[in-house]
Amino acid sequence: MIDIKFLRENPEAVKENIKKKFEDHKLELVDKVIELDKRNREIKQEVQALQAERNQTSKKIGMLMKNGQKEEAMAIKEEIAKKGGRIDELEAEEKQVEGEIQKHMMVIPQIIDPSVPIGKDDSENVEIERFGEPVVPDFEVPYHTDIMESFGGIDLDAAGRVAGNGFYYLIGDIARLHSAVITYARDFMIDRGFTYVVPPFMIRSNVVTGVMSFDEMDAMMYKIEGEDLYLIGTSEHSMIGRFIDQMVPEEQLPLTLTSYSPCFRKEKGAHGIEERGVYRIHQFEKQEMIIVCKPEDSPYWFDQLWKNTVDLFRSMEIPVRTLECCSGDLADLKVKSLDVEAWSPRQKKYFEVGSCSNLGDAQARRLKIRVKGADGQKYLAHTLNNTVVAPPRMLIAFLENHLREDGSVTIPEVLRPYMGGKDLLIPKK
Repeated sequence: MIDIKFLRENPEAVKENIKKKFEDHKLELVDKVIELDKRNREIKQEVQALQAERNQTSKKIGMLMKNGQKEEAMAIKEEIAKKGGRIDELEAEEKQVEGEIQKHMMVIPQIIDPSVPIGKDDSENVEIERFGEPVVPDFEVPYHTDIMESFGGIDLDAAGRVAGNGFYYLIGDIARLHSAVITYARDFMIDRGFTYVVPPFMIRSNVVTGVMSFDEMDAMMYKIEGEDLYLIGTSEHSMIGRFIDQMVPEEQLPLTLTSYSPCFRKEKGAHGIEERGVYRIHQFEKQEMIIVCKPEDSPYWFDQLWKNTVDLFRSMEIPVRTLECCSGDLADLKVKSLDVEAWSPRQKKYFEVGSCSNLGDAQARRLKIRVKGADGQKYLAHTLNNTVVAPPRMLIAFLENHLREDGSVTIPEVLRPYMGGKDLLIPKK
């Protein structure tokens, strides 16, 4: 959510930003907000004037009563009562107008960074850099669930009977590999100076609307029936929510945090051949990185975050590339975003395994996360987040890139301590 003062003073810049995101249907909201904001300020001025007049008149009544002029005092008192009714009317209108302003402001997109490429959707995202040499082996790479099944490592049929589509059982070495990657990612981030956190896996609605757009909320979040609680879609939600209505001392910044959680997503509208298996699912686990920092430091931390993911995947000998998200692929709260994609030898292309986002002050404005500077000045923090690793999707890249022709899978050196010293997984089938 942008600053209403900025919108008031720069309406054309806000409209141009909307056009860059190809959301022309939101252009009218800018004029609506300006009109409502003008009315809101008129109401406040009238209320203040009436209150000041009432205060002065109340003093006059006191003087009249003191001087024995009761009838004149009572007549003035009746006039005050009428004006008091007008104040009540105005305050009710003020509440309604402010609600309308808030509703519109929540869907007007954040001003994107000037470096963001302009494009309509993810097909126009821009490749930035490749890390590691993508290899296509001279043998056929099976579908990832077939590889898992060769180790007796997955049961989708039973998961379907128990929970429906989009769920899974991971078993044996595959389950252990899943946990090994998560644990290694945790230690990797701790070694880089991040503080490890296990957050709540449910959040209230005011946190949900503080960390994401309404469109994202509708497409992602599972609500707990009968309660003001939602299952988190990523630990970023509860990690940023931790600071709701808080004043953070500037000397504590930056807050560099890494969090583990299960994640739950409706994945509304997901489709396509690669959506089967464990590519796009309703439940998964993830290691995340979160930054709360001063505004001037957020570009630096954006670069540090995506580099951490690249380094993690390269340490596991998986080729990756970075992709700059274009304007039309940015969620409304994001200032800038970059995807990390891993190489798939089977598909002979890259696919997303992580997303790094700078949200500027959007989440902080919604959640009232403020910083108190050394000079006593108060300002909104900037927040950023990035995926460290999210198996089981990450397992697809791992298994395909480490598969050998005989069906075995090599374990890179960094993961062996988490796999009981194993350097090779031998299929059962």
